[in-house]
Amino acid sequence: MDWYDEIARRNGGYRNNAVFYTEGISAEPIFERRLIEMLPGFDSVLDAGCGHGDFTLRMAEYTNSLIGFDNSVEMINIAQRLLTEEQTPNLQFFWSSTKDKLPFADHQFDLIYDRRGPTSILNHSRILRPGGTVFGIHSGALDKVRKRLEANGFIHIEIEEFHDAVSYFPDEKEFAKFISGIPGNPDYTDPKYSEELENKIKAHVIDGRLGIREYRYIWKARKAE
Repeated sequence: MDWYDEIARRNGGYRNNAVFYTEGISAEPIFERRLIEMLPGFDSVLDAGCGHGDFTLRMAEYTNSLIGFDNSVEMINIAQRLLTEEQTPNLQFFWSSTKDKLPFADHQFDLIYDRRGPTSILNHSRILRPGGTVFGIHSGALDKVRKRLEANGFIHIEIEEFHDAVSYFPDEKEFAKFISGIPGNPDYTDPKYSEELENKIKAHVIDGRLGIREYRYIWKARKAE
């Protein structure tokens, strides 16, 4: 929680202003496009791990009712300010954590989406109506996600992996800014991490260029009726 709160204070949200370009097929725009196509078919939607809320605000255009929650107080504070500015009546933000009982009613939602948020949302299937859908994208713990889907009454499980895209950086400064925004990492732009940064740089040379290979997987499943 402290890391996300610090990122919110430092960057004004879960943002990354590093300069880079991507070669290959990235799963991120694929996930967003598929979600936009799905949203009009659902009446009550939850964004699990909404961060500072800018993505949630964009998605609110496509559905009747959308709620976003995050376990970072600082992120939710930013999201609330954005919501006040945008005046989006069908959207609400809440601070909450999947480590506790979520403040939502049984069967409240017919779609829960998770854009690199807490995969432990899958342990809270009570808030999803029977026959409802979960849809998510993440970068790690695939086996854990699969087990959570199977253990919490989800069926028709679809998981698609993506590992072809590479993000390239024009210099070491932009690389440092980018990896500083990866959850759990320190601020590699701070000189005290220069030695550790140098090791990271050496480990991320791809075909003579400084880059990071993107790994994502997209999952989709239904709650059994």
